[in-house]
Amino acid sequence: DDELQTDGNRSGHFRNGDLGLPPTNEDVIRIIAAQLAQIGDQFDKEIQERVVNGLVQHFMNENLSNEEITRHMSRVVRELIQAIPSDMEKEKAMLVLAMVLTKKIVNTVPFLLRRVFDTTVNYMNRQFHNYIVEMVSAVKQ
Repeated sequence: DDELQTDGNRSGHFRNGDLGLPPTNEDVIRIIAAQLAQIGDQFDKEIQERVVNGLVQHFMNENLSNEEITRHMSRVVRELIQAIPSDMEKEKAMLVLAMVLTKKIVNTVPFLLRRVFDTTVNYMNRQFHNYIVEMVSAVKQ
């Protein structure tokens, strides 16, 4: 059901339903994905292993609720955004950081894929829903 796509394809879907976006051209999604991937490659080099390991420990702690893990991930993203110099919109940088952290966690501990993916989608739906809608609308114009 919930595929983690890294190539710009839209075969996955958001657990809480559609983003509320109007039907869109696949090329628009590919353009956005390519831009985010390029930014992610830059951020990937900046994220220290200790940050990833700290998040891994939270995801592995079965006593923590998904809500607690989502709050912790949000704190980590806010801390990282302050440490990474960027001339881009804060929301875009935070969105990319969340995706890069997800990738790094899953690469470190693959069996956490489902929990990490669900948490990341939940985080993105809560924090960036409107931003994603605006980003898609801007590229379409």
